[in-house]
Formats: sequence, C-alpha cells, structure tokens
Amino acid sequence: MKEKIRSLAYLILVTAGFLCIYLWITTTHDLGIEKRFPGMDGTPENIANVNDNVVIGEFFKRFIDDPNASSGSIISEANASTSTSINDSWPRFRGSNFDAIVSDASATLDLTDMKNSVKWTVDLGDGHAGPVVFDGMVYILDYDETRKADTLRCFSLETGKEIWRRWYNVIVQKNHGMSRTIPAVNDSYIVTLGPQCHVMCLDRKTGDLLWSLDLVKEFNTEVPLWYAGQCPLIDRGMAIIAPGGKSLIAAIDLKTGKTLWEVPNKNSWAMSHSSIMPGIIHGQRTYVYSASGGVIGISAMEGSAGEVLWESDVWKQNIVAPSPVILKDNRIFLCAGYGAGSMMIQVNKNGDKYEVEKLDEYKPDQGMALEQQTAVYYKDHLFGIMPNDAGVMRNRFVCYSPDNLRKPVWVSSKKSRFGLGPFMVIDDKFFILNDDATLSVVSASTTKFEELHKVNFFKGHDAWAPMAYSKGKLLLRDEKKMACISIGK
Repeated sequence: MKEKIRSLAYLILVTAGFLCIYLWITTTHDLGIEKRFPGMDGTPENIANVNDNVVIGEFFKRFIDDPNASSGSIISEANASTSTSINDSWPRFRGSNFDAIVSDASATLDLTDMKNSVKWTVDLGDGHAGPVVFDGMVYILDYDETRKADTLRCFSLETGKEIWRRWYNVIVQKNHGMSRTIPAVNDSYIVTLGPQCHVMCLDRKTGDLLWSLDLVKEFNTEVPLWYAGQCPLIDRGMAIIAPGGKSLIAAIDLKTGKTLWEVPNKNSWAMSHSSIMPGIIHGQRTYVYSASGGVIGISAMEGSAGEVLWESDVWKQNIVAPSPVILKDNRIFLCAGYGAGSMMIQVNKNGDKYEVEKLDEYKPDQGMALEQQTAVYYKDHLFGIMPNDAGVMRNRFVCYSPDNLRKPVWVSSKKSRFGLGPFMVIDDKFFILNDDATLSVVSASTTKFEELHKVNFFKGHDAWAPMAYSKGKLLLRDEKKMACISIGK
C-alpha cells in the first residue's frame, strides 16, 4: 500500500513538473533583457526642448579669498595671472603637444612617498571633465547639480583654493556623469564646450565673458549620445570646433566670436566624442577629425586653412571616443568602442591629390584597440588599454609596434588589468589611473611590462577623465572629486 501511495505521489509531481514546463514555454515573458547596442543608454529625449533659452556665461562670482595674499584681499586682474610662481602649463586635451607626453626635461620625479603626496582635493559635480593648467591656475568645466549649471571653475594650482567661477543654467540629466570635455586655454583666452554643445570664450585672467555660441542653434548640431565629449582646440587665434550639422568643422575668431571659415558637411557626418588633432601629413600641417561617419583631413596652413585635403568613409563608425593618432610615414591610427576595434590608414599623395588607403582593420580580439581613451605614441610604439571585449587581453595595458598591430610587443600581467581610465607619460614612465582612482606607475619600456609603483589616493569611482601635469604636480579626478598630487622633487 505504501509503495502505491509513493508511486502515485511521484507520478503527480512529475506530471505537475511537465505542466509547469509546458506553461513556461507557451507563455510570453517580458524579462526586461535587451541586447546592448550603441546609443541605448543615450541622451534622455525629454530634455530636448528644455534648453532653448540658455544664456551662456550669464553668471559670475569672484571669490574674496586670494590663495597667495593676506586674508580678505580681493584678487585683481593684475595678480590673478601670477597667483603662483609656476609658469609651465598643460593647456588642452593631451597637453601642449597633443600627445599626453610631458616633454619637459626638468620633470624629474620623486615617487618614494606617493601615498602622502596629496596636496589638496576639491569636490566636483558628477562627471568626467578633465582640467587644464596655465600660469599656476587650474581650470575645469564642472556641472553644478544644485544650480543645474555648466560651471567653469578656476583654482590655484598651489593651494587648491577657488579663484573665480562663471556659469549658466542648462538642464543636464545624469547619463554616465554629466561633464565630459576639457577646455582649451592660452595666455589670453579660455574656450569651453559644454555637454549640450554650448561654447563659451572667456578672458583667461579675469573670467570676463567675451562671446558664446550655441552649436545646436547656429550649426544644427545633433548633441551626441551621452552628451558632447569633444574637446575644443585653440590654434593661431582661432577656436577650432567640429559641430557636425551644416558645417563639419568651423574656425571661430577668438577676439570677436565670428566664424572665419567653415567646412560644409556634404556627407552629413555627425559630431563624435573624438577631438580634432593637428599633425604633419606629407609636410603639411593638418587637422584630422574622426567624425561619426568618416575621417577627414583639413589644411591647417596659413593661406589655405579650412580647405579639405582628403576625406574617407573607409572608417565609418557611429560611436567614436578615441582621437586620431598621427604617426610617422603619414599613417593614422583610429579606434572606436562597442566592438568596432581599430584601423590603420595611410594617407598617400600623388601630385596635388590625396588618397586614403586602409592598411589593416581588426576587432578587439584580433589586434590593438581602445574603448574610450586615446593611444599614446611614444618611442615609435603605441601604448594603450585593451577593451572589455578583447578576450584574454581585456583591460590589459599593452605595447605594440605600429608595423604589426596584431601581435603585441608586451602585455601587462593577468593581475595588472585596468579600466577606462587615462594614461600619460612623465619622466619616461607611464602613469595609469584605474577606475577606482588607483594610480599605477609603469616603466615606458618597449621590451617588457614593469610596474614600479601603485597607490590609491582615495576611494574613487569611474576615474575616467584625462589627467594634467604641471611643474611636479599631477591633477587627477574620479566622478566627484579632483586631487592634486605632488610628485616632483
């Protein structure tokens, strides 16, 4: 009798199990799982019309606390530019030479006590905008979440005290942070490009507003997914910007804010997160831009500036963050994320005509690739961090010869993996910032990977902004804090 009851119970359980499986298979389920495509976490659409009436650069505040004078003094125009004795600079994205390399021979470092080398820290709004340094002053385009405002803030490099700030109200919702871009600065001017494509030009010393430009209104620019990531360029008295829209690239007079020349956007390419890079190609100074849709070379020579030298859609990507790296022999290394990988192109010249030749192309698991940062070209080699989809090479720091981007010269160890953070060369060493604000110092060798130091300055998160260096001081940040690290002797 017990055996019959046990068998019957077993039969009921089996039948119920099959019934559950049948109902599961034949019923439609919404699990909320979607395949990841570029742009799915893009700019929220419900703020598209909120920012129609932005007054760029509307507000200003000068702080009473002069960091290098007696308490209570007001910073004047005269002493604002000489707030410290430091005269060297990091004036734009990737530094003075656009290569993320500190070439100053006096940049001799003392790394023996890095853990205790933090000079100052400041709190920032959520974002990944990096700083620039000019004449002892630090500038960063922040987003003030309380005021809902793009805010250009000026600090003393020596003390970290804020000197002045200029801001304007604009709605930016959190979308992997808010601020993205790095200003461009020279002795007289500073130019910023905000998340919603608002351009602001100020007097660098006083913070006075000189002119402004709404790229969406003036050029029909489409704000990129995750907001603007392009860093403006100051060159020969002009602000060089790639709006997309009706003009792919435009030059704006720094003195007047008037457009000096434009490159018509006949291919309807869009603004990417990549920045315009100047370089020498076939003996001619050239602006190279990796747009969403193709790559283009524009004359940067006096007398012919703005003329299209060559363009190609052989590199046709929608989501582009790394900037072009211009190598010797007229080659250009191009990268993009979301599994796009990389490409090496050659710019050939026959008489007055240019042609773009694809030399090689590879996915992240086939050759060198970068997701977000731009590769560093140093000692005739390319260095960078491999992306997540690079298989066994994922997140490892690598060195490649440009002549063979399918086989690395060396790869960091399996334990030495990095995230989406920046890297740069100082004193023949790579400084690599991990997502959690851990800084690794690695020998800039072309024969082997050798880690020299490793230190975490604070508990960070998403430390993705490019770093800046000036006279023994390294500026780095995570999503909500910037720190000044003293590493010079």
